[in-house]
Amino acid sequence: MFPKKIAVLISFLLISSFSNSQILNSNKTFLYQGRVDQLQNDQVILIGTASSVSFNFTGNECSISLQSVDSYEHHNYVQLILDGKYIGKIRIEKGSIQSFPIKVTSNQKEHRLEIYKNTEAQSGNILFAGTTAKLTSISFKKKKKIEFIGDSITCGAASDPTEVPCDKGEYMDHHNGYYAYGPTLSRAIGADYLMSCVSGIGMYRNWNDEHKDEAIMPEVYPNLYLTKDASKPKYDFAFQPDIISIALGTNDFSGGDGKKERLPFNPENYVSNYINFIKMLYQHNPNVQIVITNSPMVGAERAVVFEDCLNKVKNAFANDKSHKPIQIFKFKPMTPNGCSGHPNVADHKVLAEEYGSFLKKLLNEK
Repeated sequence: MFPKKIAVLISFLLISSFSNSQILNSNKTFLYQGRVDQLQNDQVILIGTASSVSFNFTGNECSISLQSVDSYEHHNYVQLILDGKYIGKIRIEKGSIQSFPIKVTSNQKEHRLEIYKNTEAQSGNILFAGTTAKLTSISFKKKKKIEFIGDSITCGAASDPTEVPCDKGEYMDHHNGYYAYGPTLSRAIGADYLMSCVSGIGMYRNWNDEHKDEAIMPEVYPNLYLTKDASKPKYDFAFQPDIISIALGTNDFSGGDGKKERLPFNPENYVSNYINFIKMLYQHNPNVQIVITNSPMVGAERAVVFEDCLNKVKNAFANDKSHKPIQIFKFKPMTPNGCSGHPNVADHKVLAEEYGSFLKKLLNEK
């Protein structure tokens, strides 16, 4: 919904060693999660919403080195969790690698810092270039896993005007990926998560594009960077979620900006693309439980058509004995309180509470 034109990501001089969705570095001192591109020398590109790097350390302070990286210079954001407590956002100004001090306030002997990308892939990337911390080993517990595929709502875009008002700044200034409904409910139910979301994107067309100039989700999803840039690594599907949640349709149903020509919604194209997208996901995730959702932002007659489309998608797999039956989840209608007609952080908490109990029950059945 309501994306700005974001330029294609630049090619990095560093050579990508491999990409994954939940990995430890060779020394087991850094934990990388989400859509990330691990480079040489323990540097990593944080790509997707709420992708992260975490580490344990001793001492009362350290610094972290970060850089906003894109095909044009602009700022970006990360969010920090220190010893399990949210300590806020860091704005990474455009330009070279910058150092940010981290002060410890607790008396623990060992501390954990988690650095989350606040913005989405289309807002550019963030290079984690290292830390001065006295590192100790880090590990992670195996948890049930959920992947969230969606648009700006899933990304937590336009949800947080607390530091920059809605009528000020740029699109990335109002993101809050950490408190989007997916990460929020995952933390509440004790699940790991992967975010694969793009603002303005749809299943067969986008917010203000009839699939003429912009790529749709089935085209960008297999690329690690969620673009069609063939120079970038492909996504390796290593996460292997227990559940994949797909929330796409808000932009397919959208009327656009009211200026650019917009065709009537095409149910056949939407359903056909949805079916083929799920088939692709099954090829790479044969044991996954797929959940498809409506949108809290699509109401009235469009909501009826939306639900009918989702039922057609589900029914297309009615005779599929190789996979778990597709589930449909219906969000309650919502009047959003964020920027540009989006849910704000409080709204995302409501969405997380609605959806979390449903997903927790499904995970417990696995």
